[in-house]
Amino acid sequence: MLLNFLNWLNGLLWSTPMLVLILGGGLLFTFRMKFVQFTKLPDMFRLTFKGDSGVTKDKNAKGITTVQALSMTIASAIGVGNIAGVATAITLGGPGAVFWMWITALVGAGTAVVECTLGQIYKDDIGGEYRGGPAYYLEKATGQRWLGVAFAISTLIAYGWALYTPQTHSIALSMEEGFGIPPIATGIIVCVLFAIVMFGGVKRIGEFAAIVVPIMATAYILIAIVMLVLNASKVPGVFALIFRSAFNMEAAFGGMLGSAIAMGVKRGIYSNEAGQGTSPHGAAASRVSHPIRQGLIQSFCVYIDTILVCTATALMILITDSYNVVNPAGEILVNNIGDVTAGALNTQMALNTLAPGFGAKFVAIAVGFFAFTSCIAPAYYGESNLIYIMKRRSEKSLIVLRLVIMSGMFFGAVRTSDVVWALTDMGLGLMAWVNILGLLFINGIAIRTYNDYMDQTREGIANPVFDPVKLKIPRAHYWENRLKSKVESVSTEQTLS
Repeated sequence: MLLNFLNWLNGLLWSTPMLVLILGGGLLFTFRMKFVQFTKLPDMFRLTFKGDSGVTKDKNAKGITTVQALSMTIASAIGVGNIAGVATAITLGGPGAVFWMWITALVGAGTAVVECTLGQIYKDDIGGEYRGGPAYYLEKATGQRWLGVAFAISTLIAYGWALYTPQTHSIALSMEEGFGIPPIATGIIVCVLFAIVMFGGVKRIGEFAAIVVPIMATAYILIAIVMLVLNASKVPGVFALIFRSAFNMEAAFGGMLGSAIAMGVKRGIYSNEAGQGTSPHGAAASRVSHPIRQGLIQSFCVYIDTILVCTATALMILITDSYNVVNPAGEILVNNIGDVTAGALNTQMALNTLAPGFGAKFVAIAVGFFAFTSCIAPAYYGESNLIYIMKRRSEKSLIVLRLVIMSGMFFGAVRTSDVVWALTDMGLGLMAWVNILGLLFINGIAIRTYNDYMDQTREGIANPVFDPVKLKIPRAHYWENRLKSKVESVSTEQTLS
């Protein structure tokens, strides 16, 4: 009964209107910011890899670095979906689904700039840590606390327990398949590692993500490059197949255009998370001189997640023919691998072409890293929303939340259920609806902030300064206090001199 209800609700939450809303919103933001995700791509690259936040580097400073914040977002976005989700998209949408994943990412990068800039504008300094996200900016930008509470509750549904169960279940299965490790042992190890990271606070989370995520993603992409080099003669044909299938020009996939678009958009949104309201939490935690800097950096995450990692998975599967294609009626259009359930096994089969047995072990390691880091950042997001609802930081409440999360992680290692997956989808769907609808009303604040940043850079200012009072942005309390402190500091220095 419960599962039937959740499936019905998720059918509504993730129906065509949601997809149109997220893509439409992304296009609106893209046009309003003059295609920022393309024109400012060099700036995104510079800010990301030079760590140029425009503030003094100080290990004792509050908040985390811009790169650590980006790593947290990537850690949340890059997960099992980048391996299993891509395989599912190809199975149910054909190779053309990959093209529509790319389109969704390119549009979503514009949304990421808006929501992550707002996350920075409306962050709070709570207990020596920066906390923020859609709950914070929806309330402060509109003056309506119920909007923030609605988002916070949705986030706690998704990130309070259910999300971690399928993630650790994937880790346990892959470790058992690849190395013969019993699921119960995997559950204990994962929970211990989670506690070590989470009880260290946001700085430890950021430091952990900044170390693990680049290694994890780089190793995966390097393996994909090896696969492409060894199958270089097939690469042009695979890209041609993707483009032909995307526009219903491939005879083998006739009538799959709708499925290709639907699966590409759905998996694209699930993968890069732009518009769901997850990345603003990580963006809010960093220290920068101007909110747009973090917005640009976080937008770069979409390229890393979908254009690099998801594409790497797709190409490995396609060049080795490690996939089947099934149309909406259930008819098998392409049967390359027999009776195999779409998922991580597709990638394992592709990698096994490098060396027998290699795929199971490498994918087990990749899934382990991807799924574990996908638990760390969302747990921090859940904490931020709990703090928002309580209006203060309560160590006891945070400990209880962490223990609840750990129980979900251990439960997932030894078993999982369709109800848990459905609960996760429901929470994420509710988050996305509240967030994207809110962004349609308050995106003007991010646009003004972007224009201000561009005006200052055109004037030759190396480190643009954000003044919410000048821009008539209400209730940006952190930035107002920061500006006030600077003015008072200068006044004191002048008096002493």
